[in-house]
Amino acid sequence: MSVAALLVVALLFGGMVLYSFGFAAFVFKALPAESAGALIRRAFPHFYLFVIATSGLAALLLMPVDTFGAVMMALIAVTTIPTRQNLMPAINNARDAGASRRFAWLHGASVVITLAHILAAGYVLTRFI
Repeated sequence: MSVAALLVVALLFGGMVLYSFGFAAFVFKALPAESAGALIRRAFPHFYLFVIATSGLAALLLMPVDTFGAVMMALIAVTTIPTRQNLMPAINNARDAGASRRFAWLHGASVVITLAHILAAGYVLTRFI
């Protein structure tokens, strides 16, 4: 398979894992909760743009060599758009309104989506073996 495709899928996988399990956890340990929440709120739109752009590029690079992998990457890109544009603002609105149950449910949905994306990218990486 294409070396460029491999590198872009690896970048996507590593970036999502680092952000989700490294950066976000570190911010909440290093800063007071209110400051951490504000920083994460500002960072997440950029994270989602990274996922959209990287998975979209991976889909294009995989198309000639691995149709299934390309479809998986395209699905990550396409499903990240409503996550960024709809789910993320709904999470922020629930937090701002003090709707803790709604916030927990919506945030849980975003975690499940991100974990599914990480697993999908990881699976596509295994196809390079």
